[in-house]
Order: sequence, then C-alpha cells, then structure tokens
Amino acid sequence: MYQFLVSFTVKPENRADFVRAAHRTARDSLANEPGSHRFEVIADEENADVFYLNEVYEDVDAFNAHAGGPYFAAFFAEASAYAEGPTWLMRGNVVADRPADLRS
Repeated sequence: MYQFLVSFTVKPENRADFVRAAHRTARDSLANEPGSHRFEVIADEENADVFYLNEVYEDVDAFNAHAGGPYFAAFFAEASAYAEGPTWLMRGNVVADRPADLRS
C-alpha cells in the first residue's frame, strides 16, 4: 500500500470551503478510482488554518492515476485560490511484516 500525508494552510474565511472540496474529492475518488483505499481530511488540533490529507492507494501507480484524474484536478482548481500546499510530510509504502520481504 502506498500512503502519504500532506498539509495545507487555508485562509480562515475558506476553511469550510476547503473541507467541502476535500470531502467531495474523497467521496468521488473512493467511489470511482479502484486503487483508492482511504482519503481522510484531518484538522490540526493547534492551528485551525492547517488541514492534513491522509491518503492510501493500492500502489504508486494507483496514486498516479488519481493525480491524473478529474477529481484531483477539480480539487486543486478550487483549493489553489485559498490554500497553500500541499506540503509533503510523509510518503511511502507500508513495510511488510516479514523481514524477508524488505528490499534494499
């Protein structure tokens, strides 16, 4: 599984707009993109202007399909007017339970 966490800083007057746009993208991506597994919108507990998107895909190819798709494009077309980001905080693949599965 390919996962990542990004942050956005949103203008105070547009917080609700950002949450609506992110939830719409989550709903549409999960319903229509077979490799999309999780899309969470998280509010920072200390800074009300910061939001995180925690997303999980089958693999990096599924994420790339999402990034090239209509829901991703629509989200950024809207959110770029009032949000700064994304700032990549983490991205990578889940490590297998068995050490033999690890690759260098």
